[in-house]
Amino acid sequence: MSEDDRGLVLFLGDSITAGGAWADHFPEERTLNLGINGDTTDGVLERLDAVVAAAPEAIVLLIGTNDFGNHRKSAEHVVRNVETILVTLRRELPGVRLLLVSILPRQAEYAPRIEEANRHLRQFVATCHAQYLDAWPALADGDHLAEQFTDDGLHLTDDGYRAYVGELAPALERLRGLPPMSRPITAIELDEASA
Repeated sequence: MSEDDRGLVLFLGDSITAGGAWADHFPEERTLNLGINGDTTDGVLERLDAVVAAAPEAIVLLIGTNDFGNHRKSAEHVVRNVETILVTLRRELPGVRLLLVSILPRQAEYAPRIEEANRHLRQFVATCHAQYLDAWPALADGDHLAEQFTDDGLHLTDDGYRAYVGELAPALERLRGLPPMSRPITAIELDEASA
């Protein structure tokens, strides 16, 4: 399928999204990066009109860490806002494919609130026909973001993005209704057929 045939994949979130080179990571996709440095769940709620106007086929949402860090919000606040974001997107874009990414690990003191929010969000996504990607195991070292993936305990380095995209790529394929790893399997079958 050519890039022109594919619908837009919109990446929505904060600086971790803003810093992602999504067009490079997913060259076969048409991507739009709507990450904003320092954004919060309140900020995303305020700019959903722009998301709806872009009419994406798929949305990858990663938001919430700044609510805990800069704004000292509760897990309940984050969960309520993310649920509202997902419900609103489902209502405004009935056919959109939604992928909610777990709030990523950061410094250890944030782990209890992040884990609580992630637990609730994982349970909620099915109610609005969204998918959930738990990126915590790939990026965490116990209760914090693994040192090899960050310089400041919060933002991802190139290695951090590689680890994140390693989780995101198969999740995006599943989101599109394809079997995970569909392209490599096809290549193997072609090789076997010509042998």
